[in-house]
Amino acid sequence: MLKSLLFFLRLYLFWLLFFFTDRLLFLVFYHQKLNAIGFGEILSTFYNALPIDLSTAGYITAIPLLVYIYWLFRGRFEVGMKWLSVYNIVLIVLFSLISVINFNIYREWGTKLNAKAIGFAFSSPNESIASGASSPVAPNLLLLFLMIATGLVLQRFLVSKKLKFVTFPLWAKTGVSFLLLFFNFFLIRGGLGATVMNQSSAYFSDKIILNHAAVNTEWNLFASVVASLSAHKNKYLFYDKAQSEQEVADLYTSTSDSTINILNTKRPNVILFIMESFTADLTKTLGNYDDVTPHFDSLVNKGVLFSKIYSTGNRTDKGIIGTLAGFPSLAAGNLVKYTSKMTKLPAISQEFRKAGYSTAFYYGGESEFDNYKAFILNHGYQKLIDKNKFKTEELTSKWGAYDGVVFNRQLTELKKTAEPFFSTTMTLTNHEPFEVPGSYKFGKEDNIQRFKSTAFYTDSCINDFLLKAKSQPWYKNTLFIFIADHGHILPKETNEVYMPQRYHIPLLLYGEVIKPEFRGKKFDRIGSQIDLASTLLGQLQMNSKQFTWSKNLLNPNTKEFAFFSWDNGLGFVKPGQTVTFDNTGKTVLYNDDKKDKKKTDETLRSGKSYLQKVYQQFIEL
Repeated sequence: MLKSLLFFLRLYLFWLLFFFTDRLLFLVFYHQKLNAIGFGEILSTFYNALPIDLSTAGYITAIPLLVYIYWLFRGRFEVGMKWLSVYNIVLIVLFSLISVINFNIYREWGTKLNAKAIGFAFSSPNESIASGASSPVAPNLLLLFLMIATGLVLQRFLVSKKLKFVTFPLWAKTGVSFLLLFFNFFLIRGGLGATVMNQSSAYFSDKIILNHAAVNTEWNLFASVVASLSAHKNKYLFYDKAQSEQEVADLYTSTSDSTINILNTKRPNVILFIMESFTADLTKTLGNYDDVTPHFDSLVNKGVLFSKIYSTGNRTDKGIIGTLAGFPSLAAGNLVKYTSKMTKLPAISQEFRKAGYSTAFYYGGESEFDNYKAFILNHGYQKLIDKNKFKTEELTSKWGAYDGVVFNRQLTELKKTAEPFFSTTMTLTNHEPFEVPGSYKFGKEDNIQRFKSTAFYTDSCINDFLLKAKSQPWYKNTLFIFIADHGHILPKETNEVYMPQRYHIPLLLYGEVIKPEFRGKKFDRIGSQIDLASTLLGQLQMNSKQFTWSKNLLNPNTKEFAFFSWDNGLGFVKPGQTVTFDNTGKTVLYNDDKKDKKKTDETLRSGKSYLQKVYQQFIEL
């Protein structure tokens, strides 16, 4: 009996050591993030990881446990377990692949592998391959080999190939079976308390990299998939409903509905550029980076810049909804996946269409990617030009067509477009794997060089577009708008996913339709990407009341704030303070005014109430 029980202890130990290897490689892979962390705190990661590792081992061991109980009652003295070797090998290979994918997902997204990434891979496999092309091949293959080899060696020495039983009465067999089932359930659940196992069970540090390392990769992925199946429930019930709604209502209270009129016409053409990963850090004006975006920086001196704007999320799917629909990001939720809900949102393009504008959307990639096409075609765009509308010889990027090709196509189309028009372009080249059709301005030895080079290329394409546009009759009556879809960890590599700088993006209005006295002016009021809707429509005296989450940045009476979120966290920016909150670990990750606890609590309450209300609206759409 004792030997047969040791069989399970050896099996649990095998998987704990496998997960230990995964965690160790993860920390080695991201060793540059550990420079300011003490060795003892790093070691604590392995200890705090044990509860979720044991839970994962419990799930894996459930099948062998049932087989054990079956043979225990059959009365056999010895049972071969060769099938268990095959079972383990399949899981070793699968988990090794998951771990390597996780290393690369974490580098780009700042979060562990989750349901969103898996859904992205299945719904847009070509784009996933293109996105992953920036990942170094040799290190990934080495990591995969190390994981698989370690798993096979550990199995050889720890996992028994035979089960041996001794004769004992039925009551003893029954008792042992119940004890084993109870013990395995205890491990899976994480104890007998009111709280079941969750990611926060592994959170122990104010260093987010250590918390992420402590959370078992496979368990996290499984939990994320399960959570994605319950999108009809509000995950963010922080306060009483009336309290959260009042908190949000107060944020949007304004003494008047006035606006600063910066345009010399109420019916200009509008060209909107949604720029891929065009973080504020790339610019000289906002990020103090020289020579990366010289043309954009020169436009700042002739246009109207909003210098304290934050993207609503950290991915394009959130950025396109935020920019065009004026709707905030949903942290763990993903609105673009729910077409029936998404179509109920208003969009800027619909308002322009109602006002008699010609509308078109240009994108060099697959518009089906992340369900963009459903949003575009359901929100007033008469024409969609995407990858499928370009010639084969024009599709030389891994994603499709480079920005220069798309801009030239847009210029050609605008020559035969009736005025007034609302034309939107979403750029693409400044996306991993960060490739350009010519020389790399800053080199291509690493992702920083490549990222700066692709940003420089997009900046050059914008300049070329404007130079060519100047010869067109519609140019003088056109407002050009430049806004990023989201920020990026590059080029500085210091802005983690929970830091507000990660979400700082430029918003620039440019064109001869801007009154001379406002050209070169900077507005430093805090705002969000989602505020573009009310701001733009307010200038054109068009209806913006349906954009309930968007505020007019040119109304001096609106309150200054910005909300952003990532997979299961939120950030809130107010004058004088920014707080970010990890909902998994229930901890504040960033606070630039720790001394004022009352102010911190107020800011955090605003952020939590905001997410609670917007998620509830998402459910009710």
